[in-house]
Amino acid sequence: MANIRDLKKDINFVLGDIIEAVYVWEYANTDKDTKKSEAIIDEAIETFDGLITRVNDRSAEDKKAHFKAINSDLETKGRALIEKLNKLS
Repeated sequence: MANIRDLKKDINFVLGDIIEAVYVWEYANTDKDTKKSEAIIDEAIETFDGLITRVNDRSAEDKKAHFKAINSDLETKGRALIEKLNKLS
């Protein structure tokens, strides 16, 4: 992890790409119900807010472990959201 700014960019890019993919799915599947896809978007936004809050929390004793845990959570939650998106089809 190079620095906090890169971590924030990674969070923004990963979750932004997932939201964009959901919008593409909705556009391509206009005949299907969008309640599940909207739930994925809401979950991505909640994940973004939670991870950014954790990044901005300066009270961690071991900063390297703290940021590594955030990066790991981003990866697992991002994969879970992608799985949910793939199941929409």
